[in-house]
Amino acid sequence: MFTDKDIAKFRAETDGTQKVIHFNNAGASLPSNPVRDAVIDFLKEESIIGGYEIQMKRADELEAAYDAIARLINAQSEEIAILENATAAWNAAFQAIDWQEGDEIICNRTDYASNYLAYLHHPRKPVIKVIPNDANGDEDIEAFEKLFTNKTKLVAICHMPTNSGHLAPAEEIGAICKRKGVLYLLDACQSAGQYPIDVEKIQCDMLSATGRKYMRGPRGTGFLYVRKSVLPKLTPYTIDLHSATWTGERSYSIRQDARKFENWEGNRANQIGLKVAADYAYEAGMENVWQRVQALGKQLRDGLSQMDHIKLHDHGTQLGGIVSFTVEGVSAPDVMYWLLERG
Repeated sequence: MFTDKDIAKFRAETDGTQKVIHFNNAGASLPSNPVRDAVIDFLKEESIIGGYEIQMKRADELEAAYDAIARLINAQSEEIAILENATAAWNAAFQAIDWQEGDEIICNRTDYASNYLAYLHHPRKPVIKVIPNDANGDEDIEAFEKLFTNKTKLVAICHMPTNSGHLAPAEEIGAICKRKGVLYLLDACQSAGQYPIDVEKIQCDMLSATGRKYMRGPRGTGFLYVRKSVLPKLTPYTIDLHSATWTGERSYSIRQDARKFENWEGNRANQIGLKVAADYAYEAGMENVWQRVQALGKQLRDGLSQMDHIKLHDHGTQLGGIVSFTVEGVSAPDVMYWLLERG
């Protein structure tokens, strides 16, 4: 558990806390000063020696970003791809699956809209099955097991939605997927950085996340984890000279690690910032972060529940730092602007 001294240190290392009370972490958190400084320092040097030159000069630091992300989620660095956002990472995995007519997807009710649109847009038109919630608002695990058939191709779960603190039972779901032999894709866009993710305990085959939310990294960063044993089963839907090698006039070979889902061009300054953010989160201790986030979420919910004309919309037995509520007779944008005006 964090001490008052720890909290004071984190706040001292985040200049924005001296100016605003920032509640929009589900959108984009305030980056720490070390993240900000790492990005700016990289760009300053790039402006002096050139983009390709600094990439060569600081290759070890750029490579260390994969190690930092892997350490944070208990993965191996060759299982990590760095992409521009969580949706790109999620789609890189989803589109790489060998979909056939009649294949089925099982998802939860809190799935992200962009993910659901990808199901609908896919040319193979997979059958979509949605896990019902139980009386507490949690995924009904017994009902979930009954959704499987011999056509079930993928279980795609949103770990925590963009509009609620609800935490899906990722480990329970992973154990069932493992037993059934079905691919498991976890959208950890909102949970990465606030919840202690361990891909070995969760048993997911693929996991996508962003850098800008609770990881407190730069915007325009994300990553994809793909279990080493699953990598040979997935074919990237696009390739270039980074993800593949042109071996002959009519032949090529795709690289064997998760970087086959990347393309050659990328924001190297932001990659350094993502590395610093992953290290910062790991060194803070994700169990401590999760305890703190839960405590602050409860404090906010308890306070809001005592106020007239406010309705909370959280559901589920385990809640994180995202708190959803409405104010009677006032639109959500109006509430947002009212709060913004008051810092």
